[in-house]
Amino acid sequence: MIAVTLVGAALLVLAVAANLGRGDYPIPVARVLDVLAGGLHLPGARGGSATDRFIVLELRLPRTLTGVLVGAALGLAGAITQAVARNPLASPDILGVTAGASAAAVLVITFGGSAGFVGGTLASLGVPLAALVGGLATAALVYALAWRRGIEGYRLVLVGVGIGAVATSITSWLLVTARIEEATTATVWLTGSLNGPGWAQVVPVGLAVAVLLPVALLLAFGLGALQFGDDTARGLGVRVDRARGALIVVAVGLAAVATSAAGPIEFVALVVPQITLRLAGAARPPLLTCAVYGALLTVGADLLARTVTGTELPVGIVTATIGAPYLLYLLARGNREVRA
Repeated sequence: MIAVTLVGAALLVLAVAANLGRGDYPIPVARVLDVLAGGLHLPGARGGSATDRFIVLELRLPRTLTGVLVGAALGLAGAITQAVARNPLASPDILGVTAGASAAAVLVITFGGSAGFVGGTLASLGVPLAALVGGLATAALVYALAWRRGIEGYRLVLVGVGIGAVATSITSWLLVTARIEEATTATVWLTGSLNGPGWAQVVPVGLAVAVLLPVALLLAFGLGALQFGDDTARGLGVRVDRARGALIVVAVGLAAVATSAAGPIEFVALVVPQITLRLAGAARPPLLTCAVYGALLTVGADLLARTVTGTELPVGIVTATIGAPYLLYLLARGNREVRA
């Protein structure tokens, strides 16, 4: 597991360097790494030229760093929800958290546009805050409706799918009734994009990951015990309901903050835990490994979109292209297991 994590971290560094070098002023990976090493004050680093430092550290780093943090948050959130529910479909995307965050954000965009605030303070502060609140509120509603003397994985997924459908319908209604300018702004946000983020998007998700990642690692014992069932977990001294509730709060917080920073980047939280589960050969998705590979998938998808298409294609389109076939595979495999 350690080797898989280290390999992922090395690939992530290369993907970050390659992504930072892409643009109208291309910079080779070696020069990007030199600039990053100089920024970290590593021994032997020259730091690159003044032009390279300005382009890499001031213009391009916020976008790529947002991708790293958002991907890490989504990968970690997916690992927690799938492990808690013991269901490979239990990701924030499927449980309606992302749909709830999107509906709240689109509500602010449409009403903010009517009030003349789109593009101003309301758009820069209100939309991320609304997405965060919407994601948390949706998760609380799903948890409350799914609770029946405990939480069962398939019931949680079914309730989440239903609430997510309602939230998606609300979003569609808002888009239909909004003015064309507001609908365009909302549609761009809904694709899940790293285009144009600045340090204002980096700071909140960075703080969330810095706080919630250690908390998740501290709760890892309870998460491991839950894999053996509630009775066994209680026998190991774990307060099941409290541990499950704390883990879900951490996962929802990570997913909601990630959505507020970059919009709903679909399928990262669904796909990454299953990939790392197979690479590491573990009994449950490894948390730290999922964070690393979530960041790698997000940055890699952004790099792929910019390299193959030559345009600023939203990263959410690429992750959806990767994740949708995998979702169909999971559903087909589940059907085969049920028939067997």
